[in-house]
Amino acid sequence: MTTIAPDQRLETAGARPARPAHKVTAARVLRSEWAKLWSLRSTWITLGLALLFLVAFGLIAAFQFKSRITSGRPMDRDFAAASALSLSLFGTNFAQLALGVLGVLVAAGEYSTGMIRSTLAAVPRRLPVLWSKAAVYGVIALVLGTVGAFATFAADSGILSGTRAAMTFADAGVVRGLLGAGLYLGLVGVIGVALGALLRSVAGGIAVLVASLMLIPGLTSLLPTSWQDHISPYLPSHAGEAMFALQHDTTTLSPTAGLLVFLGWTVLALAGAAVRLVRSDA
Repeated sequence: MTTIAPDQRLETAGARPARPAHKVTAARVLRSEWAKLWSLRSTWITLGLALLFLVAFGLIAAFQFKSRITSGRPMDRDFAAASALSLSLFGTNFAQLALGVLGVLVAAGEYSTGMIRSTLAAVPRRLPVLWSKAAVYGVIALVLGTVGAFATFAADSGILSGTRAAMTFADAGVVRGLLGAGLYLGLVGVIGVALGALLRSVAGGIAVLVASLMLIPGLTSLLPTSWQDHISPYLPSHAGEAMFALQHDTTTLSPTAGLLVFLGWTVLALAGAAVRLVRSDA
């Protein structure tokens, strides 16, 4: 009978070291999504385009308004009641498309490349992946939109100084409107992520995003006036515009109501994405 000395047993055990346990935590999932997001060239390009659209179109609108004032040319209907705030946020509609499209790519891009299988293997509970993607990209879109809105207004207030559209940060509703615009763009990014995770198709997600924000609001003009008054204010884009509009009337929502409605659309999109993520295979 052969006996194994204690030293030999220790050496045998040491030949098969135990694998270190790496616990999946919310912080680690957030860091992984942050790293994946910034590793893509499309992230830098699309965020740059979004900021360019927001700032450039805001400046162009301010210069156009001032040139009409100084030359005495008649004002278009869109410029007649314009203010420094509305002119500085003129590029919001263009920036929202860039940020929304990138949100779709953040989620649906992993399905098109097959990387989602590795992601879900590392995070078996699945839902933390969706929350982390939405949180990381939503915060980035929020910061970019807020910084762009404040920077554009600061430039436009100097351009429009001395005109009837002139405003400063101290005027009532200005800071609220700029913060509302940044929050709106951040939530648009979250909706883009949700649509990408729900549809798992880049083309499909972008199509639904564009239809929701631009096409459907235009089609409501074909409805009877009584229907428009009850439906139009609650559409995503119109509710979002109420968040940063300076003036409101009986046909639009208040800033708080607009925020609540737009949050409802965001939660609805995230809920649909969460249900499909849990119930469907990658």
